[in-house]
Amino acid sequence: MKKVLTALAAGVPLAAAVYLPTASAEAQTTTASTPPACTAPAVKAPAGTALESVTAVRQEGGTIHGTGLLGGDVSGVPAFCQVTVTLTHPGDGDHAKVQTWLPLEKWNGRFQAIGGSAYGAGDNGVGLGTAVKSGYAATTTDAGIGDVLDTSWVLDSGNQVNSALLKNFASRSQHEAAVVGKAVVDGVYGKRPAFSYFTGCSTGGREGYMEAQRYPDDYDGILADAPAINWDEFEVATLWPQVVMNNEKTYPTNCELNAFTAAAVKACDKLDGVKDGLVNDASRCDFDPRRLIGTKVVCEGRELTITAADAAVVRKIWDGPRTTSGKKLWAGVPVGADLNGLAGSKDGQGTPFPVPALWVQLFLKKDPSFDLTKITYSDFTQLFKQSQAEYDKVIGTDDPDLSDFRKSGGKLISWQGQADEFIPAQGTVDYREQVQRKLGSKKTDDFYRLFLAPNTSHCGLNGQDGSADGLAALTNWVEHGKAPGTLPATLINASGESVERDLCAYPAVSRYKGHGDPSLASSFRCVSPSRH
Repeated sequence: MKKVLTALAAGVPLAAAVYLPTASAEAQTTTASTPPACTAPAVKAPAGTALESVTAVRQEGGTIHGTGLLGGDVSGVPAFCQVTVTLTHPGDGDHAKVQTWLPLEKWNGRFQAIGGSAYGAGDNGVGLGTAVKSGYAATTTDAGIGDVLDTSWVLDSGNQVNSALLKNFASRSQHEAAVVGKAVVDGVYGKRPAFSYFTGCSTGGREGYMEAQRYPDDYDGILADAPAINWDEFEVATLWPQVVMNNEKTYPTNCELNAFTAAAVKACDKLDGVKDGLVNDASRCDFDPRRLIGTKVVCEGRELTITAADAAVVRKIWDGPRTTSGKKLWAGVPVGADLNGLAGSKDGQGTPFPVPALWVQLFLKKDPSFDLTKITYSDFTQLFKQSQAEYDKVIGTDDPDLSDFRKSGGKLISWQGQADEFIPAQGTVDYREQVQRKLGSKKTDDFYRLFLAPNTSHCGLNGQDGSADGLAALTNWVEHGKAPGTLPATLINASGESVERDLCAYPAVSRYKGHGDPSLASSFRCVSPSRH
């Protein structure tokens, strides 16, 4: 469970990415001598909903403890007004809560909505508190469902998927939170926010893309990192490592999996021109795991020998899901990513990551007790196609037509780790390519930038595995027209050392200049892939 907690905690947005206002931003700070009254504002129900309740409670701030499985905390939060609006969709029997936290002093004039993680639609309080600490009025919604691994809402009494709550989770509750949150800001402060932003990672990243695709006027800027777009496909695809181990009846230990990853990183380290402990482009790393056959690995006091069967399993996992005839279905776990996340096992039995496991059991098989170990390669292909057919239109979040978001003046920034162990970055890259094919390179770059971070895990730049201030870059772009050519970041290399890099805007890649300290960003430059 500790591994699950760590992995899911990586999806909590904003712990390190929340923008701390600069002097230029402080010019918009509200400086009213009398703090606003914390009373329930008049709120109009968004289209298709009905208001159940509106409450307002003054909170003194201090240390905010995150709720649910993810926990966490943030200290130094100033006093704020907590407004909770409960909505229902008549006939659906749901109760979706929209929470808005408004600083009672030094509001920076901005609005920030915060996304969720795994099967949780919204924030657990840590992101809200961090945003308020930075001067934002912040909003999140629970979509009427539960915590990050609470899937009790999925199946109804007839063992069918609750389509109303799935729709909440997939799309409509986030839009309704935008409408309600901005109305609450107006009701409490007496004016609308000057700028509105959405921030999230993982599930929150998917929600950000959904906003850009379906509700292009909701936000001026969207920071959507390691996005769980292509949901219907990657959720099945990330069960592939378990399917491979079960079918091959081979379960490499954590130590052996780590040995494969370390060997691949070492072999592909110099692809960017220098040995720096980073694989700059995991997709170009063609390390063959069979090179480790016969290698001795010491694991918890035992000496193990890597076998041909172990190498075959890792090769299939890196390669990714295929049909029995060899047709590629989706990207595999990136070379350099921690294989234990999706290929975990204990005592010769697989331990599947719960998010894809629950997707297959509940949404596809509609049977909580379905035995995942029985899935054959042929079964896997059928499950993948079933998921596409049943859920792409609902939660796929893969529509490349962002023309309306561009016309609205919106800006979209995403970063993702190239060693993302839970959501292969290739899916995000493929989506960016689709947008570019539809709108053209220049038009796409005018409003949408993607940054790939070497040796970085899922949502890692939020502070768990390096850091980057994506929200600062986004506000600078939205409010001052300064498009980010690079995104400054602190990365952690294979030796555990911090190194500075300017992440290049896709499709450019980083290349060592041939001189200078490899730990400094100034020793690298961004070049086109053809020159890399």
